[in-house]
Amino acid sequence: MALPGSIRRQPANRGLVSHCTHHHIVVFLLTFFSYSLLHASRKTFSNVKVSISSQWTPSCLNSTAPELRPYELWNSSHLFPNAEEATLFLGTLDTIFLFSYAMGLFVSGIVGDRLNLRWVLSFGMCSSALVVFFFGTLTEWLHFYNKWFYCCLWVVNGLLQSTGWPCVVAVMGNWFGKAGRGFVFGLWSACASVGNILGAFLASCVLKYGYEYAFLVTASVQFAGGVIVFFGLLTSPKEVGLPELGADEDGSVEEDANRPLMGNDDADDDDQNYSIQATDTDNEPKAIGFFQACCLPGVVLYSLAYACLKLVNYSFFFWLPFYLSNNFGWKEAEADQLSIWYDVGGIIGGTIQGLISDVLQKRAPVLAISLLFAVGSLFGYSRSPNSKPINAVIMAITGFFIGGPSNMISSAISADLGRQDLVKGSSEALATVTGIVDGTGSIGAAVGQYLVSLIQENLGWMWVFYFFILMTSSTVLFISPLIVREIKLLLHERRLRMLAE
Repeated sequence: MALPGSIRRQPANRGLVSHCTHHHIVVFLLTFFSYSLLHASRKTFSNVKVSISSQWTPSCLNSTAPELRPYELWNSSHLFPNAEEATLFLGTLDTIFLFSYAMGLFVSGIVGDRLNLRWVLSFGMCSSALVVFFFGTLTEWLHFYNKWFYCCLWVVNGLLQSTGWPCVVAVMGNWFGKAGRGFVFGLWSACASVGNILGAFLASCVLKYGYEYAFLVTASVQFAGGVIVFFGLLTSPKEVGLPELGADEDGSVEEDANRPLMGNDDADDDDQNYSIQATDTDNEPKAIGFFQACCLPGVVLYSLAYACLKLVNYSFFFWLPFYLSNNFGWKEAEADQLSIWYDVGGIIGGTIQGLISDVLQKRAPVLAISLLFAVGSLFGYSRSPNSKPINAVIMAITGFFIGGPSNMISSAISADLGRQDLVKGSSEALATVTGIVDGTGSIGAAVGQYLVSLIQENLGWMWVFYFFILMTSSTVLFISPLIVREIKLLLHERRLRMLAE
């Protein structure tokens, strides 16, 4: 008995290997490190919160200390009377950044589908680097401290940084097709975690000279990366005369290796893949509209689920070094270096879980299992003893089960959603869909950062972890219809294969 095309199994890496060129490798590396640099500059802020908080609050002087005059000059950095209010303002800045970042993502996705992706990405990187330099370095050098100025800069930084993710995902979608997408995008989506590690490393190396130098180093590296992207990034294969995705000349690649996961189950077996940003010489495709993208199957459910999951993931991103210093009394530089293990777990989790989803040809069940384990790991981490090795191990496990699913939704699943059968006639869709998913996730993360600071101040860190467990459970709840549907499909495919034997 012949099996339907929807359940024929093809080695996930066959099509990938047969079409991989040095251009694919260059695109992979450039998009990887461009977004890593954007994340490194964000991580710098979270890594120096203790130093900033100390700078913005009065020092405890003894009775014999000289009183410096004029008072306004020597104490202009004292924006807050105590560390608690400074911490609350730092949480407010995180919220402001994420809200502006979320709003920017909805716009950047639409812009990315209509303008040159290389120009948009390079502009965002270079201009964001300048804002980071003004925020953390120039204000300290000039001894200029103003809450409203900090807020305005961080709003602009969020808008500029929002150009990154939709653009890099769209470029990757142009170069890498369905074959092995879970593994390739799972490995590639480690760019955010690598950026976190890079930011933590750079900040810890120069923090002893002052937190302003941490901002200076990351901003300089990010600006240089934007220049390299402008002159070196190829946004699609057609720029170097290579065939677009799906233009397989020998026709030997199976339909199953090219067909989008989110496509209709009864699609024609001979249906070929297509490029998100490709231009048809006979009929120029138009970019899909915002509301059309929202109506695509799975977009709303995954967006809501990602809002809950990104809240948890970004809370670790923004607050983990501060939590380690505040709760265990460890030095800030040591806390920065230890927080890297969460990102290491996320890198491994995203790659392994992406590979498993390629083998199963289903994403939602893999996400569900990982998130259920995430609930247990969060509970265990909340009770971690004051031991750095034990804390690092539990932290890595938590990153595996939270960071892995977060990477999958923001990259591979966004690519699946943007390559559905319904958008074949309008190929300019991936940046818009990615912007919607990541934008909704960032709104959830923005609300979460302020809630984390409020919960911590009024109830303590233990209740923060209970809040994380609630949000992780809500993620599973939102994608439960997709989980049920894909499990039914897996069981149906298994029955058909048993009948065929």
